Amino acid sequence: MMLRHKLIYAAVALALTGCMVGPDYHRPATKLPASFSAAEATPASEQASLDLDAWWESFEDPVLNDLMKKAFADNVDIAKAVARIEEADAALREAGAALFPQIDMTGNAIRQKVTETGAFPIFPGVPVIRETYNLQLGTSFELDFWGRLRRAREAARAQALATYFAKDTVSLSLSGLVASNYLLLRSLEAQIAVSRETLKSREESLALTKRRLDGGVASILDVHQAEVSHSNLVAQLADLVRQREVIQHQLAVLTGDLELNVPVSGDIHQLPSPPVPPAGLPSTLLEARPDIREAEQALISENAQIGVAKAALFPSITLTANYGGESANLNRLLESPSRVWTTGLGLNLPIFNAGRLSARVDQATARQKQALSTYQSSIQTAFKEVKDALVAVRQSREREEALKVSQESAKKALEVSENRYKSGYSAYLDVLDSQRVYNDAVLAFIQSRQARLTATVDLFKALGGGWKTAQYEQPDRHASK
Repeated sequence: MMLRHKLIYAAVALALTGCMVGPDYHRPATKLPASFSAAEATPASEQASLDLDAWWESFEDPVLNDLMKKAFADNVDIAKAVARIEEADAALREAGAALFPQIDMTGNAIRQKVTETGAFPIFPGVPVIRETYNLQLGTSFELDFWGRLRRAREAARAQALATYFAKDTVSLSLSGLVASNYLLLRSLEAQIAVSRETLKSREESLALTKRRLDGGVASILDVHQAEVSHSNLVAQLADLVRQREVIQHQLAVLTGDLELNVPVSGDIHQLPSPPVPPAGLPSTLLEARPDIREAEQALISENAQIGVAKAALFPSITLTANYGGESANLNRLLESPSRVWTTGLGLNLPIFNAGRLSARVDQATARQKQALSTYQSSIQTAFKEVKDALVAVRQSREREEALKVSQESAKKALEVSENRYKSGYSAYLDVLDSQRVYNDAVLAFIQSRQARLTATVDLFKALGGGWKTAQYEQPDRHASK
């Protein structure tokens, strides 16, 4: 008996410390430049560091901060991602539980009458109505010699981590959408404010032209041209208001508040320029992107599944045991004479399956190759997105500076044309053309400002939310999970 117990204990210890078939995971090498090229670098005077999960706070806008809080609290996509995390955590616990014995209690009480006219006679004194009571504890435990269960737990853990990073990806995408739509809303509000000021000016110009017509100084052509200019601006203003309402509705959906009414200022220039990254950002920053980390965890999971499939090619050994009592009298069920027990050892060795098990290994290997390609593709795409965003930030800044000069020049030209018209030195057509040019220049400048801020949002998203100047590394927020 003692020898048998020792053998069982030794088998359990071997199962817990035995080898695991299948490949161990090693992060694959990626062919990327060591850093992002200096062509997209920003001037040293504008460099700053940013290491924030809440990167949008760099805009220093309390309305935007409140919108983000609403979105993370009530957005349905975030709620769905959290539910997926809960499901994956439960699957991980289930996979881990397979490494421990399962203990069950079974019991039954049977009362039956046997036949008195059957082939086997009933001896005198033997009751024809019989009662049987049974109560047992049973256990079953698979010895994990080949690491099948441990590989399954490894795969489940990677899948659980992937759901955490998937939720981070959803959060990053959501924050980018909220910020971009809010900046567009502020841009539209600024364009509406400018258009209303311009409309007021054109109403005054139309009234002046009519007075000049009454005085015999202007022609009816000038009046009609002023009316066309005025009506076109009214139509432009109506379309801007429509766009603003559409963006309001989009923000309402993103924040989960369908009655949302965002109070915004019409002056987009009040927004500070957010910090921009220093030159020479290392490409290893991409490892912090949640979508890349999600793709890597998917690769880890598929890599572990190869071990699960390979372990099925080897024998599986299961220990079973039952202990309890069985008696014809309920009050004697727990007495020593009523005790029953069994122990057993089961062996399952695949002999012939027409290649089914090896085919499963090939399937798992193929899925691992697919996951590897997805992981490498996600890194390449992320590298491109960062470079594109860096270029967009730089070029949008230059475009904004040029359009600012254009706006100032257009304003001066409008003043000159109006003075010349009032003095009778030029036709009203010159005034109309100057008004159109100035209106287009102001709107273009506002749109360029919004484009620059949106490019910065895209950069934050491409970098996974932030960067560090002194130390280029991001903590693994889910490493302990």
